[in-house]
Amino acid sequence: MTSTVYQNNQNYIDFILHLADTNLILAQRLCEWCGHGPILEQDIAISNIALDLLGQTSNYYNYAAELIGNGATEDTLAMLRNEREYKNLLLTELPNGHFGDTIVRQFFYDSFHYFLLEQFLKVKDLKLQSIVEKSLKEVKYHTKWSSEWMIRLGDGTQESHDKIQEALNNVLPYVGEMFIAAPYQKALIEEGLIPDPINFKAAWLAKVNDILEEATLTADIENTYPQKGGKVGIHTEHLGFILTDLQYMQRTYPNLQW
Repeated sequence: MTSTVYQNNQNYIDFILHLADTNLILAQRLCEWCGHGPILEQDIAISNIALDLLGQTSNYYNYAAELIGNGATEDTLAMLRNEREYKNLLLTELPNGHFGDTIVRQFFYDSFHYFLLEQFLKVKDLKLQSIVEKSLKEVKYHTKWSSEWMIRLGDGTQESHDKIQEALNNVLPYVGEMFIAAPYQKALIEEGLIPDPINFKAAWLAKVNDILEEATLTADIENTYPQKGGKVGIHTEHLGFILTDLQYMQRTYPNLQW
């Protein structure tokens, strides 16, 4: 199928925006670490992951703009939409906290993101496939990086273990939303246009639990009540502050270009 098949499909447009918004907000959070990482090498690593996510975001927004038409661009979609129009996962808008908080947030998203993109290699939309093929190589590194840090901090000193275990407990309620399909996702799944993430949940859970076991960390993922709403525009109080920083220049100086 070509992208023209999806141009009048609002559910599909919403889903592409969900992918773009999720990466954008997480990238914005990671950018806040620039110059503040615990050591230089990891400061650069976090910045590079943020840049990878921004590159993926650009591809998704450009695709969404192509589907929407009417003068939409990646810039208007990123900079001129309101908080309730964003469809990102709640997980990605959580504050950075300390380094361990950021690692836990990143680990859960990376591990899910990798399995999700693997599934997208099977979709019939060639445009989405091409975005995914490039992104998957980057996300494979992201997953390796955050997994190694989970193990390093969890199985490190008593202090590092206690801090990352507390971070894990705090982040856990925001993990389940990744597997809860929004109405637009459900419609696309029923049409056979995208895979259902529930199909890889068991494999994802096994991988996550293997890392947590090696890190000597515990998490009752299946029995933690999930916070949800981000996919349909219901967010935490944090997103408004993120967008204030992100959109300031474009809102203050309309049509500004570098």
